[in-house]
Amino acid sequence: MTFKKIRFITDSTADIPESLLEKHQITVVPVFVNYDGSSFADDEKELHREAYYNKLQNIRPFPTTSAMPPSLCEKAIMQVAEECDHIFIVTVSAKLSGVYNAFRLAAQKLPSDRYTLIDSLSTTTGLGWPVVIGAETAERTGDVQQVIDAITRVRDATRVYAALGTLEFLHRSGRVGWAAAGIGTLLQIKPILKVEDGEVKSLAKVRTFSRAVDELINAAHAHAPLDRLVVLYGIDIEGAYAIKERLKDIAPPDQTFIVRINPAIGTHIGPNGLGVVPVSASWKS
Repeated sequence: MTFKKIRFITDSTADIPESLLEKHQITVVPVFVNYDGSSFADDEKELHREAYYNKLQNIRPFPTTSAMPPSLCEKAIMQVAEECDHIFIVTVSAKLSGVYNAFRLAAQKLPSDRYTLIDSLSTTTGLGWPVVIGAETAERTGDVQQVIDAITRVRDATRVYAALGTLEFLHRSGRVGWAAAGIGTLLQIKPILKVEDGEVKSLAKVRTFSRAVDELINAAHAHAPLDRLVVLYGIDIEGAYAIKERLKDIAPPDQTFIVRINPAIGTHIGPNGLGVVPVSASWKS
């Protein structure tokens, strides 16, 4: 078997910690946030996530999010192709965004045996963890099929859960359907959402945010023991650290990260939302 040099490309909704991007030489192509008559790349240069969330409440009209143009994907693909034998392109769920299609069109410039395009069926680090573990597998094995197998197992063992402090942002963004039937317009309801089969669905509906956080904890425990864990936040970093503390007994500390969620998701759930992305250790068996 020939050891292949394999590289990864993903989109900025993956929310991969910077240290892991650098360690595994993962290329990230940004999605865009549109407001005030302009489009801003989610790259911490054109758009700084912290500043964006701090002013999101007051932006009128409400921001929209969009996929990057295929030309931007093509540029990244061609640059990475010069440095490796095979490229894995792993994207946010095609049911949630046009990102997968943008990469599909761009990748056609390469011979089909030079790349593998995968729909993560998820978002945020539900996308990020398969990319990271796929990159780890590639560095260890240099084998395309083993990488595909690892990504598939991790994808199946990873879940995304988010607790919303309010339904206001779902209503304003037009994504109230994410909250599923039965919530209606009761803005005092605190929904807990999950990503399942590539779509955002309702997990539970409670009356207080503290109860919503309890539901996040319970959801993470359902997948214990964990191999990896990300706690997501917009502006409530203290709340994120509190969740990390409550889950420390089921998640390895060196594989637990606190990450500010990408605006493609955060715009809809609101800046005060919190989330967890557990990876069950079962993926290894």
